This record gives sequence, structure tokens and C-alpha cells, in this order.
Amino acid sequence: MRRTHRCGEIGLDEATRGAAVVLQGWVWHRRDLGGLIFVDLRDRYGSIQCVVNPQAAPEAHAEAERVRPEYVVEVVGTVRPRAPENVNPNHPTGAVEVSVEEIRTLAEAETPAFLIEEDARASEEIRLRYRFLDLRRPPLQRSLRLRHDLALATRNLLDQQGFMEIETPMLTRSTPEGARDYLVPSRVHPGSFYALPQSPQLFKQLLMISGYDRYFQIVRCFRDEDLRADRQPEFTQIDMEMSFVEASDVREIAEALMRRLLSVAAYEGEVEFAQLTFREALDRFGSDRPDMRYGNELVDVSELFAGADFRAFAQVVADGGVVKGLRVPGAGSWGRSRFDRLAEAAKQQGAKGLVWIKRDGGELLSPVAKFLGEELLAQIVEAADVGEGEALLLVGDEWERAATTLGTIRCALAESEGWLEPAAEDRTTDGLRFAWVTEFPLLERNAEGRLTARHHPFTCPLEEDLELLENNPLAVRAQAYDLVLNGVELGGGSIRIHRSDVQQRVFDALGVEREEASAKFGFLLRALQHGAPPHGGIAFGFDRIVMLLSGARSLRDTIAFPKTASASDLMTAAPGPADSEQLEELGLRLDGPEAAAEVPTASGRADQDQDQGGGSR
Repeated sequence: MRRTHRCGEIGLDEATRGAAVVLQGWVWHRRDLGGLIFVDLRDRYGSIQCVVNPQAAPEAHAEAERVRPEYVVEVVGTVRPRAPENVNPNHPTGAVEVSVEEIRTLAEAETPAFLIEEDARASEEIRLRYRFLDLRRPPLQRSLRLRHDLALATRNLLDQQGFMEIETPMLTRSTPEGARDYLVPSRVHPGSFYALPQSPQLFKQLLMISGYDRYFQIVRCFRDEDLRADRQPEFTQIDMEMSFVEASDVREIAEALMRRLLSVAAYEGEVEFAQLTFREALDRFGSDRPDMRYGNELVDVSELFAGADFRAFAQVVADGGVVKGLRVPGAGSWGRSRFDRLAEAAKQQGAKGLVWIKRDGGELLSPVAKFLGEELLAQIVEAADVGEGEALLLVGDEWERAATTLGTIRCALAESEGWLEPAAEDRTTDGLRFAWVTEFPLLERNAEGRLTARHHPFTCPLEEDLELLENNPLAVRAQAYDLVLNGVELGGGSIRIHRSDVQQRVFDALGVEREEASAKFGFLLRALQHGAPPHGGIAFGFDRIVMLLSGARSLRDTIAFPKTASASDLMTAAPGPADSEQLEELGLRLDGPEAAAEVPTASGRADQDQDQGGGSR
């Protein structure tokens, strides 16, 4: 029989007319009261209570005695209203029930590894190993439903704005994007490899050059990098690109999209989008992902140390560095050990150390008080507005390191000291703080001292900074912009380079030889010489958006089949070894100690192979 209704979509209308129904789903709960048996039947739309009376339906009652949780069953019956005293006002179907006439077991089930409830009360490892069970739980079903709704809303809005959804290749060549590529060996081109895309960056630029002036794609991307709660090796982006635009045009479209997604996620209220330059964000918040939900902004007290007797900071200022401070409410009563832990955290961020001053009982106390002197101490706490019972943390270093060190400590203290107000139970936008961060440095030095692109090498410099590319490249600002929500980067983009001469100048600044540029990016350079419009775009981390708007604790709670922090799939046991016949077809052999593992081939032979982590040639 075909089901006539979904479990969560039956209400008083059906009960009033005594509707006959055929329901199919999973047994959620079963309660035997010594006569009547109550079965809660569940599908992804919700659940409904089914009542089996032994006098009215003896065969159904016998089957109901046999079924167990997670059995798949079919129920035939009649909808009726519940008795007033049995109504559950907190449940969507709590006013009705199904009087059962027939039950048919469609599939039996083993006892599940954990309860299929709101709170699974199981370790994440067990949940991921039995992901097909975990996905039956209401929290994950709500997250995936929201994910679907947000994707649909994205497509609808961008379609209304004149965008075309165009697919770009999954197998392409390796290009530098700031992280390691996943490489795919080519069978028909021995010794050559595809790369899975870190982003569709070059292809969407080529689409602009091809005349498709508004492109978007909800696209899978891949990065072989260390994971954390808000990252996965494969992830989804809302990717878009536009021709004949300036940065403000891209931001306007992005803000419209964010407002639409908030509405779909049932958030009420208007949101504002602050705008800060990269310099301002670091100066005030110590981060290019500023969390603006609380104050405690950084202060600059460098002038007070210029020529001061406290040589450590005076020398920093003389060398062009800064002394930044962070005011900490309530820290006036802290003992020395707590400040020592913060000093150690500062060193882990690369700073030379951390100095603290606290105001406690009217006194100014600091381990370096005798080096600062009473007058300078008083000037510092006055400049930083340090009140009674508060402390000031100071870091002296080159500007970016000093700011980001205190910015990291600021975020940690916000969580540990309760600077953040509890999230409102109702879904309002009051606790959402969006910020655009603009004018990033175009280039930076890596650990080896080599110039690299801060975002990617196709980002356009600000027009007024172009003349600095050859003589002062680190001073060049980019036409780049990131959108941040509550300290989390949602996405980033830029205006792209559309002139081949400017692109070559950027490659020259990065030390990319002409032959290397031609080999890796010759197709782009040729395209730029065939009439490229000014263009720019942005890409949003779709998984992060779903995580934030659903209230999930990690990305893994918003993705159907995620990986662990070690990039493993516990359910399918991926990644796994390849057999020797597959490797031979690809022209590969394993090297190193991992090659000692014996893995059966498709033909049944045992050959030398590797498990995860082995090298290859």
C-alpha cells in the first residue's frame, strides 16, 4: 500500500473527519500498558502516536507486541482526537492519534548503538561510526532541512539578481591557493596528476572573460589541511563572480543574500553591516575577524614609552613597533599565576612576553612597577581608562604581532570571563554583529621570508598603491574584503586583476618567474589579453553559515557525512589502501615503511601496499 500521509503532518482536520490513513516509518517508542500498546511512529517530518487495541485489532496487537525500536513498519488506521487530558500541547501532533487497524513489519532492526533522541548521549566517535543512525535524530534532520532551505533561497535570490549557475571542473591542475591540494593520478597520462579544486577561482574569472557577467555555484571544494571544528577537508562554498562592478557592488549583493538567509532561518529584526579596514580591525580588536559583540577594545600606549626608562618597550617603539594594551575588568584581584599563564599564551603567539598592571584597593601593582616608576604607571592606567578592580595587559612588539597577540587573549577571556551575553532564546538578530573587513595587505612574508599573496595572486591592488609594487610591496593594499559574523569569517572576496600587465607585475613581486607563470597560469594570461572586463566576487563558507544559523556546535552537525579531525570517515573507513593492480594501472608504487602492509588485490593475491599516510612515486 502507498502511504497517504506523513507522520508529522497529521492534525485536527484529519481527526475531525476520521480520516483513514496509511503511514510508514520507524518505530520510535513502544509502550505496552498491559492491554493497549502505544507506538510512536516517526519519519523525517515528525512523529505521531498510534494506539493498538487488542479487542478491536487482535492481529495488529500481536504484531505490535513483536516490534521493537527502529523497526520499519506500515500502519493502517483512523485518525481521531485525543482525550483532553491526554493532549500534549508541546508536540505538533499532540492533539491527535491513530487508532490502528493493521500493522505490517517492513524491516526488522538490530538494537541501535545509541538512542535516537534529541540528545544521543553517545560519543562523537560512535555517532560518526553509525552516522546512518545519527542522521535519524531530530537535531541533524533540522540542520539538514535548514541547509536545503538556505541553498534553495540562495539559488532563488541570485537567479532574481541575474546570476547563472554554471558548473566548473572537479578535476583540474594544481594551482597555489594557500593550502595543499588533493592530487588525483591520471591513468591515461602516466606521471601526471589532476588536483581537486580548492576553489573555482580561475574558472569563474574565465567565465567573466567569456561574457557571463553574473555567475554563481554552490560548489564542493577540497583542501588538504589540518582540521578543526569549523573546517573539513571537503566543504561547500556559495561562490559568485560579477563583471563591471566595484567592491561596494559585490558587498551589496552579499548583504542582500545574508538578509535573505537570516529570514529563511527565522531570525527576526534588521541587521547592520559595519565596515572596518584591516588596519582598524587589528588596532581595535586584534583580529581581522573581529568579534564586536563585546567591548574591551585594544588601546595604543606607544607614545608613553617613547624614550621611557623601561628599555624593553622603549626599544620596541624606537624600532618602529608599538605597545598595545587590553583592559581586563575584574582582574584586579587576580593572583600572579593567572597573569603568568597569560604571559605564556602571549609567547605561544610569538610575542616576547606580556606585562601587566592591576589596580587593587587603590594601589597600582605590577612586577615591573619599579622599572616604570609611579608617574609612568599613573599615565598608562589613565590613558587606558583602567578602573578599580581592573587590570591592563601590555604587549610590545611589531604592530601586527602585538595586536594579534592581545586579540587572541581578548577572545579567550571573553569566553572564560563571561564578557559575552547569553544568546537569546528567541531567534532575533540582536546578538548578530556583521562586519566587513577591507583593504587587506596584498602581500605578506612567509616563515621563510618570501613574499606570498595574503589572499591569492589574482587579487587587484588598490589603484593608488600600484606604484608601490616594485619598491615597497608590503605597503600595497588589496581590493579585498571579508565578511565576519561574531568573530567567524563567513567568506571573502576581492576585485580581481583584469589587466595582463598588472597580473605580471604581481607575479614579479611574488618572485614567480615568467616561465613558471606561463606554465601554471598561461591560460589565464592569454585570456586576459583577449578583452577582460573589470570583475570581482566573493565566496561564502556554506557549512559555516548553516552551523551559525542553526546553532550547531560544529560543522559536523550540519553535513550529512562529515570527516573526523584526522580527515577520516569512521563509517566507511575511508581513506583506505589501494590494491597493487590499481596502483600498477596508475603507474604508481609505494615507498617507505608503510609499504610493508599486505592488502589483498581485486584478484585475491596479497601484495605490498600501504595504509593511510604512505608516500608514493
